[in-house]
Amino acid sequence: MIEFLDTKKENLIAVEIRGKVSKEDIQKFHPLIQHILNTNEKVEFYIELHDFKGYDLEGFWEGLKIDSSHISDYGNMAIVGGKKWHEWAAEATDFFTDSEVKHFDLEERASAKKWIGM
Repeated sequence: MIEFLDTKKENLIAVEIRGKVSKEDIQKFHPLIQHILNTNEKVEFYIELHDFKGYDLEGFWEGLKIDSSHISDYGNMAIVGGKKWHEWAAEATDFFTDSEVKHFDLEERASAKKWIGM
């Protein structure tokens, strides 16, 4: 499940993710990404993971489609989560994109929000 968080930064998509992510969850991102791209800005992300269980198969494929079509449109990303693999995922994302991607532990969420400008 994805819960969108309020932010005053117009090119930032901020979310809390819990449990397993579905295709319907991922499809909620696309109009937000398109809206930001219409302002000629890079899309930035603040992603906070709580008891994240990954994606169902359709959600995984939908995420790949959106990311592959917009990967060059992404700016900075703050990934907040308490698991070691969350840190590895942030490092892998940083490696494959021109974006700056940083991992923060859950206790560091205030620092993550400050870094991303939330």
